[in-house]
Amino acid sequence: MRVQSAAAPTRIIEVGETAVGIAVPEEHGVRFFSSARAFDSLDGTLFRNAEQAARAARERSRALGRRRTAA
Repeated sequence: MRVQSAAAPTRIIEVGETAVGIAVPEEHGVRFFSSARAFDSLDGTLFRNAEQAARAARERSRALGRRRTAA
């Protein structure tokens, strides 16, 4: 008999104190769904795991910060 492991839970992705999206488990990783307009460029992206999605969100946040300071 084959035992199925429980699927990983959906994770809230935060940058600092702000929730910017969720990482929903799929067969080949997790899909990011944006909850903040500034992170819409990541919306629908498939990542290997939730940490990779969180890292991409942090990088996006840093890029937005650099853009604001350059203006």
